[in-house]
Amino acid sequence: MNKREYMFSILDFVLVLFVIATVDASVPAGGGFDENYVVTWGNVLKLNQGEVQLSMDKSAGSAFESKHKFGSGFFQMRIKLPPKDTAGVVTAFYLTSKGDTHDEVDFEFLGNREGKPIQIQTNVFNNGQGNREQKFVLWFDPSTDFHTYGILWNPYQIVFYVDKIPIRIFKNNKKYGVGYPSKPMTVIASLWNGEGWATDGGKAKINWSYAPFKANFQSFSDSGCHADGGNINAEACGSTTYYWNTIQYSRLSANETTAFKNVRAKYVTYDYCSDKRRFPVPPTECRLNQ
Repeated sequence: MNKREYMFSILDFVLVLFVIATVDASVPAGGGFDENYVVTWGNVLKLNQGEVQLSMDKSAGSAFESKHKFGSGFFQMRIKLPPKDTAGVVTAFYLTSKGDTHDEVDFEFLGNREGKPIQIQTNVFNNGQGNREQKFVLWFDPSTDFHTYGILWNPYQIVFYVDKIPIRIFKNNKKYGVGYPSKPMTVIASLWNGEGWATDGGKAKINWSYAPFKANFQSFSDSGCHADGGNINAEACGSTTYYWNTIQYSRLSANETTAFKNVRAKYVTYDYCSDKRRFPVPPTECRLNQ
């Protein structure tokens, strides 16, 4: 992708500014890293309580996770991805209940050769069943500065956000037999070796001469309903005392809808709903999520 392709048109830029100004989805304030998160493996450098750096070399990657599990929330993280040649390198920000029958909501950033675009892969799992991949390129270079990536998870819908712009919606359609994440989930960020599949179907391997690869993270606030037991208290975690469960967050606003359609028209590179080889008959949720 050339430099011009990384940039919005003037109309796109104005649209983004308008949505940012009108959507009340700001990054929560307060809460340092040690208050809400813990290092789980690898080399994690705490630059201060407001910024953490994950690194990966040939021996290992790294990760941290939230101290609490959650039953709903609006989870946002500011991330700056590793620069230059990152083919095979995966940076992830996701929610998961862990285990063989896990629920999970994923942001995975798939590295690429220098000069080629990093892709975002999103996925939604229920009871261990995923295969709901959607991929995007971005309208900016995510390795040059911090950008905010968000996951809204409430009783109505899951929405993936990039800088407050919704890029994907997965609605709660349990009444139609569609699985929907409903288990307590932990927030995890990680940097790891995905060269077996992440870039060009696994053909592009990691160039270790660029190691260590480093990804930086900011914004460690606790922004979800705690669900540290084995099950979610659906009534409590679905309560409208939490702002993310109010009617405002049950659907996109008019401005968000316009921005969403713009992203879907220009930046989607893969959608499982359109993959007739894998799914000759599209899964039920594909029609319902329109």
